[in-house]
Amino acid sequence: MNELFRHAKEFAAALRGHRFDVVGDGSLFFPEQKVFASGVYHHRIRGKEDDWQRAPNLLPAEGLNYILDSFVSSHSAIPLYMALYATGIAPAANWTASSFTATAGEITSNSEGYSEANRVTWTAAAAAAATKDNYSNVAAFTIVATGSLNVNGVGLLTVNTKGSQSGALISATRFGTQRVFANTDVFDVKYQLALTST
Repeated sequence: MNELFRHAKEFAAALRGHRFDVVGDGSLFFPEQKVFASGVYHHRIRGKEDDWQRAPNLLPAEGLNYILDSFVSSHSAIPLYMALYATGIAPAANWTASSFTATAGEITSNSEGYSEANRVTWTAAAAAAATKDNYSNVAAFTIVATGSLNVNGVGLLTVNTKGSQSGALISATRFGTQRVFANTDVFDVKYQLALTST
């Protein structure tokens, strides 16, 4: 993360000036700083170790700006929250927190969704080796459904209220395969943000 702190203002200027490339997996490459910014989600059902599936994310412009602004102003922890979504649409760079609920079809119901009162907290460990993740404290969604619940993706946001249009959307992914859940299933989600200097 020292690389990000050192170049935070340069990254912000590069974002504003569109001086970056989006590579195939949704990562961003900043050629002037020679740094890749990427993220990846892992998800599984019912705690099965062999069910972990990988889903690269898209870091929308709003999310990158928020991260960079936060790092420039303070090195304190940023509280973030995970939200499930239903539509089969792929995230786009212009997604924001204000458009996420409607565009992605955020799942907000406590009776046909998940029982947690709010979006589930992303409890990340301290940054190490230029990564930050919640691998040691996985986010768990307790599914509530009369029949089945279809989930196509997940987002990472700065406000914990289900359906909120405030704050910022940090990251989002559409799963490679739709996940279908039954009542009382527990859906585990991990997320890692990484910076790679070339």
